[in-house]
Amino acid sequence: MPDPEEIAQAIARNTRALRGERDWSLDQLASRSGVSKGMLVQIEQARTNPSIGTLCRLADGFGVPLVQLVDASGGALVQVVAAEDAVRLWTGAEGSTGDLLVGTDRREHVELWRWHIAAGDHHASEGHLSGTRELLTVVTGRLTLEVGDERHEVARGGAVLFEADRAHTYRNDGRTPLDLVLVVVQPPSGEPGAASHPG
Repeated sequence: MPDPEEIAQAIARNTRALRGERDWSLDQLASRSGVSKGMLVQIEQARTNPSIGTLCRLADGFGVPLVQLVDASGGALVQVVAAEDAVRLWTGAEGSTGDLLVGTDRREHVELWRWHIAAGDHHASEGHLSGTRELLTVVTGRLTLEVGDERHEVARGGAVLFEADRAHTYRNDGRTPLDLVLVVVQPPSGEPGAASHPG
């Protein structure tokens, strides 16, 4: 994993650049993202490692994919991400993790994630932008996926596609770890605030 300080520096640099490109004040960004001005100052000065929820709101405010905020590559033509270089954006109480591997923003916003969810742990996510879809496959263990009021079981080797514009939860109700690979695909939009992520 990259050093947390390196990630904080990349987030700070990318946030300042995105705000500068739009000629927004901190107050304007706070209004568009729902992130307080004080937190924005800390983020832009690399004095904090914001939560995945804060990063998602910030990316949504800019209308960019989450990966653009944490990208330390400088927009290379080919970006190879070694396993140890994935950006860990979520950790659970039981040692669960959510790693953003890579993403792109050509037409649709697309993000590739690797999740490890310990036995008995879960990750809850708010609904995303209308039209956002998530595709995932279970590598090990068994996933209980809650989408709205419905529960779905996905066994090892199985896959699922769902509309992610409503609250959803990835749950490991088993006694062994759950590993899955997740792709988030959101519709193209030129509007600020259009991006959405598994936050």
